[in-house]
Amino acid sequence: MTYKEKILDRINTLKDGYVFIANDFFDIAGYETIRSTLNRLVESKEITRIMNGIYFKSRYIELIDEYTTPSIDEVAKAIARKYNWTIAPSGNTALNVLGLSTQVPATWSYISDGRYAKFTIGNTVIEFKRRTNGDISKMSTMTAMIIQAIKAIGKDNVTEKEINFLKAKISPKEKEELLYNAKSTSVWVYYIIMKICEVEHV
Repeated sequence: MTYKEKILDRINTLKDGYVFIANDFFDIAGYETIRSTLNRLVESKEITRIMNGIYFKSRYIELIDEYTTPSIDEVAKAIARKYNWTIAPSGNTALNVLGLSTQVPATWSYISDGRYAKFTIGNTVIEFKRRTNGDISKMSTMTAMIIQAIKAIGKDNVTEKEINFLKAKISPKEKEELLYNAKSTSVWVYYIIMKICEVEHV
């Protein structure tokens, strides 16, 4: 198989909606070969360039007679991989990604251990806000996202409905990670996390 065929084969096996970067193919060829191959695939309209170094392959859905478009969250994850950042949705973005809110954020906001950065894609803005390592490092994305969502809702505004929603959403393993990794967060946030994980505090 040629490098192009190998790369296309990899792209076709990616999960629907996956946004990819050159680094995702470094086990196939070197950077320059990957970059030039991806550029040729963009020119032949086999893939779409979302922004510099970030790509997507649309899939046609007969049921709705439309091509798929990338989710902004997947674009943010691809940007993070490109720059080797650890990120997690914050504020209204965390509420939307978790399913606690159906409101689409005007700006998709993420905490990051990288530099502050803002990217505009069409009419959408993705913002990465630098935080100290304690806010994000050594935490799973789910843990960091739930912490950010709880903070966005506010200390006295978290309802039983929201707690029960998160109880049902996360797996037993994720609950274990959440309890363990969130110990460094605010006391009031941790008490809510204990309720989500069905652990009573003394």
